[in-house]
Amino acid sequence: MQTELAREKAQLVLPGMQRPYFIEYQLDDLTSYEAIANYGALTREESNHQRVVRVSVRVGNYVIDSSTSRGDGTIALAPSDNNPEALRYALWIATDTAYKNALQSYAAKQAALKQFQAPRMEHDFAEAKPEVHVAPLVAMNLDRKEWKRRIIEASGLFETAPEVRASAEQVQYSTANLRAVAVNRYLVNTEGTVVRQGYTGYAAGISVGGQAPDGMQLDRDNGTTAADAKDLETWPLFRKRVIDDLKSLSALQAAPVVPAEDYHGPILFSGDAVSDVMMHLFVPNIEADRPAMGTTARATGAYASSYKSRVLPAILNVTDDPLMTKFAGKTVLGAYAVDDEGVPAQSVDVVEKGVLENYLIGREPVRDFPASNGHGRSAPGQVAHSRVGVLIVKSSEAVPVSELNKRLLAMAKEQGRDMYAVETLGGPLEPRLLYRVHADGTRELMRGAVFDELDNRSLRSDIVAVGNDPYVSNSLGPIPQTIIAPSLLFDDVGIKRGVEEQQKLPYYPPPALDGK
Repeated sequence: MQTELAREKAQLVLPGMQRPYFIEYQLDDLTSYEAIANYGALTREESNHQRVVRVSVRVGNYVIDSSTSRGDGTIALAPSDNNPEALRYALWIATDTAYKNALQSYAAKQAALKQFQAPRMEHDFAEAKPEVHVAPLVAMNLDRKEWKRRIIEASGLFETAPEVRASAEQVQYSTANLRAVAVNRYLVNTEGTVVRQGYTGYAAGISVGGQAPDGMQLDRDNGTTAADAKDLETWPLFRKRVIDDLKSLSALQAAPVVPAEDYHGPILFSGDAVSDVMMHLFVPNIEADRPAMGTTARATGAYASSYKSRVLPAILNVTDDPLMTKFAGKTVLGAYAVDDEGVPAQSVDVVEKGVLENYLIGREPVRDFPASNGHGRSAPGQVAHSRVGVLIVKSSEAVPVSELNKRLLAMAKEQGRDMYAVETLGGPLEPRLLYRVHADGTRELMRGAVFDELDNRSLRSDIVAVGNDPYVSNSLGPIPQTIIAPSLLFDDVGIKRGVEEQQKLPYYPPPALDGK
């Protein structure tokens, strides 16, 4: 890669055209494994290994260049046999295409800029010091035979486990799966940056579902995720997770539907639920992606004009620290040393005492943020954007969860009505395990609810207490991320009955899985 980059840097120019001022090669060596089991039998097993190269070529200069809102560059498959000539050939073809595209984009951009009286003051690309970081290669380390056995058994527990066998006919699907990835990323550019680093990720999940007597579709879907296979749940713990899901599915099927009248009032969210709320409502708005050309906004999202303004209550602070490699003794998925644009990772205090103090920034500047803070991240083969690494929500006024429950009960007694507590969410922020909390402290599982007006205003104004029980949510998506969040007590969130059309129940019982 370095050899071909040097050749392109010296020779790449079309007669009468601009020479590129920046070229970058990123190669992702990706190994993946997936196994899926249904109803106690293996239904899919797949291994894959491929290399993908992304070539970025920029024409112009750091102030104004050929980049667009869609990103820049060309993607190509790279040879996997370590043949240097074959790799250089692939890089040459991709570089030639990327250069020609950059020339066209630069000409179009120059013409478009003439339409605006006041061009944007921010540079198109932030300069960065050369970074040399060569980490050891990573490799998948998984006992495939053992995990296949586990997911096969897990997917059939609804029929075989004595704890839940009586309710087996209520389960319409039962799926267990395992995913594992190992990614080694190579990055070189004409600024002198040379980076090799990688990560591994593992996720084992269970998904079971069925219908309530009135036809309502219900499901339970969760799992264990880790950066190292040894940090996944042991078989006894994973089996217990499956049994608990089956029991909670059965309990949901027997649970009453939330009352028809809408509810507005206090709700206690577990750390699990809060991590989902933050991922959907908060995270996209602190990742400072640049808005379309010609607009005056600082960034995209709900916090585009919220810099130095309050976005959370004063009792909350939020930091994104990709350099935190472990939490509570376990490796976190979102950690990294150098971002995917060759900039060293930085810990960023995003919110201090409720006030938005910083955005997460890659090498595409926005107003007031001319330089990267090490948060340019990309999925394999994709353009880098500003993204979180390890997001930590915390408070200097955190209290034990038991205190949050006491406060919720005190509110119930004071207002003379029942309250709600949510343990897990699913779909687009829909309560999956929702409990109606009575004034005497007893809880009643409910179903069929949706939130009403759970939004950024709720995050800013309705949180009144914070727990000291940080929950770690690792996400093995295209970009590995981690959110660490505690329980939160909201004093005014709406809940109402959903209007989803009920489905008809099966006309006859399922076949017996024991062959009888």
